Amino acid sequence: MHAKRLLKATVVSASAMLLVAACGGSSGSSSSAGSAAASSGAAAEAPGGPAFAGPVGTGEGQVNILAWPGYVEDGSTDPKVDWVTQFEKDSGCKVNLKTFGTSDEAVKLMQGGGWDVVSASGDATLRLIYGDLVQPVNTDLVPSYADIFPDLKMQKFNSVDGVAYGIPHGRGANLIMWNTDKVTTPLDSWAVTFDANSPYKGAVTAYDSPIFIADAAVYLMATQPELGITDPYALDKTQFDAAMALLTQQKDLIGEYWSDYTKATQAFESGSTAVGTSWQVIANLAEADGGHVAAAKAKEGATGWSDTWMIAKDTPHINCAYKWVDYIASPSVNAQVAEWFGEAPSNAKACDLTSDKNFCTTYHAGDTEYWKDVYYWNTPTTKCLDGRTDVQCIPYSEWGTAWSALRS
Repeated sequence: MHAKRLLKATVVSASAMLLVAACGGSSGSSSSAGSAAASSGAAAEAPGGPAFAGPVGTGEGQVNILAWPGYVEDGSTDPKVDWVTQFEKDSGCKVNLKTFGTSDEAVKLMQGGGWDVVSASGDATLRLIYGDLVQPVNTDLVPSYADIFPDLKMQKFNSVDGVAYGIPHGRGANLIMWNTDKVTTPLDSWAVTFDANSPYKGAVTAYDSPIFIADAAVYLMATQPELGITDPYALDKTQFDAAMALLTQQKDLIGEYWSDYTKATQAFESGSTAVGTSWQVIANLAEADGGHVAAAKAKEGATGWSDTWMIAKDTPHINCAYKWVDYIASPSVNAQVAEWFGEAPSNAKACDLTSDKNFCTTYHAGDTEYWKDVYYWNTPTTKCLDGRTDVQCIPYSEWGTAWSALRS
């Protein structure tokens, strides 16, 4: 497991999502840096243009990478944690890295230009695609892609109209977690975090981000099927209003909203928080600290996240960019990153190479059934992501506005 310092950086980063992401912080609305098409939801087609035809040739000498903290380690954090040096040696491409703290920041940096590759969370990917900031990826030029778990390929957040826009990196689910001293019966439902009569009123916690609206939508999918929600990121006005009503009801139960994992972990361990939303990696750390906690995926399903390596549309370092996305998704490197960061790897062959032989079991890496009701973060647009054309859906910019109003 990676250092807590690193986890804090990634968790706080992700909470800003949508955007959190990842693999997770501000809770404000989507930045103006987001593309108009993805933010306001204009029914625009995905950017055209062919993917790089290849073949991948000699590198250009460098590659400029934007990434979440923990994804591109060069040994400076821990001498034993270094997968950059080998890449530079093998490829001849020097890595110039900049980490970012939120998805909004990543989008802004990509808009400013000068970056070749970005590790984008699902809250940012469509903004990058519709903003014409990234290019389709020729997966035939990425040998590692063949070993990516099939259920991570061609998802709504990393492809458009059957065109791949990146290489999957890793994933995680958002879990219900509880203090076992305060909650003595194991939980399997989000009900105790939403029900107005919850016995844990005042001791419930929730993720402090507009994307948490999707968590309410997942619960409504199971408990109010008459609303017709099939995708928690594709909410028409009636569905969105129902989700906000549920969140307003929940607000009376909340002791505190969390974005800083250290505070959330301490609250769970002390018992001031009895139950609420968490991630597998946070639950594992809390348990390792001796905290009396447990976590599970709720029977209603859950939101989750999967990050994607994407290539800038106008990169002058196309060969180095392709060399990087293939390398970082390769079995041995994907295994190292997954263990260091704390996420399920995307490469199926990585599971045989983790130092902890139970790692992929703990993170459900190859458990297809586990992920069937995990709804990966995506960027809501007015063009409904569930395929409906008879209504408009509420775009992420309005999710941000509504969340800010709820939290005020």
